Amino acid sequence: MNTSIQFLLLKIARRLWFRATAFSVLAVAAALLALVLKRYIPYDFSAKIGADAVGVLLNVLAASMLSVTIFSLSTLVSALGSATSNATPRATLLMLEDSTAQNALATFIGSFLFSLVGIIALQTGLYGDKGRVILYIVTLAVIAIVVGMMLRWIDYVAKLGRVGETIERVEQAAGRALRERRHAPHLGGREWAHDERLPPRAFAVRSEKLGYLQHVDMAALQEVAGACGGSVHIARIPGDYVDTVEALAWCAIEPNEELIARVRGAFTIDAERSFQQDPRFGICVLAEIASRALSPAVNDPGTAIDVLGRMARGLAIWAEPLEDESAAMKFPQVHVRALDIHDLFDDAFTPIARDGAAMVEVALRVQKVLRLLSGLSHQHFGEAARRHSALALARSKAVMNLDHDLDRVRALASEMAEAQT
Repeated sequence: MNTSIQFLLLKIARRLWFRATAFSVLAVAAALLALVLKRYIPYDFSAKIGADAVGVLLNVLAASMLSVTIFSLSTLVSALGSATSNATPRATLLMLEDSTAQNALATFIGSFLFSLVGIIALQTGLYGDKGRVILYIVTLAVIAIVVGMMLRWIDYVAKLGRVGETIERVEQAAGRALRERRHAPHLGGREWAHDERLPPRAFAVRSEKLGYLQHVDMAALQEVAGACGGSVHIARIPGDYVDTVEALAWCAIEPNEELIARVRGAFTIDAERSFQQDPRFGICVLAEIASRALSPAVNDPGTAIDVLGRMARGLAIWAEPLEDESAAMKFPQVHVRALDIHDLFDDAFTPIARDGAAMVEVALRVQKVLRLLSGLSHQHFGEAARRHSALALARSKAVMNLDHDLDRVRALASEMAEAQT
């Protein structure tokens, strides 16, 4: 199975409705399980279970689970609205994909359907005395699962939608993407250097629709290049906005409509960016949260300072040593440009330095984080950190009113400039 299909299936599996549907099917199957297993129950044992014992439990379960499901959905919708207002709408995708929320809602809906199917089967007399024993045992197991999930859901709801919790989720998603890209800087392909020219016979493959590139199926491109003895140079990486004019990829193979279609099919394009193969997206979302916190309507510099600390932790991944770069090259005939560290720094620090230029505590923290990253790895971060330090100082000069505050910012910027020389 190619990775494009896997990526599509993974997107579907992370949808809220998918897990709820899967749990509902399992619940209905569990309710009907008694019809299959009832032949194995001794008659003497079945007589000990009263006719109304199972029915009462199922009625209570059906009534309570319907209310709990509605309440849980309302809570989730409120939390999504809170995250949209206080953090950023881009973070709500991570909340919808959270396994705890999905498992809780799926468990409650599945339990409701289980009890509903069980009540209907009891009323029609399908179970009989022996089948009622199996249904009773399964009902007790379902109640135990529901109670455990409700206890976990109570703890989860207490944090759901809070700015700190939202920032934590975004940081984790950004960290995963950064670490994957760090250890496969060219998506498993060969580096396409900026001064490297295209092969003479290379032709452009363009997208047929507009949108954000979410995923590149490197295995499929390697298969096409290997079959033709040529190469594929990827002109767009995940996170880029593609159109029908500029090249999506350059192919040094014999032009063939079937092969062109296969190359085009290796690129997954959608209306929104994805956190998976796009490290810059997580950084952008963190910067959006900080920028919103610095708006006059919110006026929360503490959140911006918290985000800056998380930015440093995430970008530090880029300085992690690589064990063996050749081991990461699984697709040698596919050429990919490396992620530019200047782009990462632009995404991370430009919005915060711009919106927090007048706040001395934010301006100082920007300088400190840039100095930290530069000291952590001058090779990776030195030039970008020095440039953003100078830009942040210039922004503060333009809007900061108190000379004392500006002198403090200027002193930190001067320290880093001197350290680079």
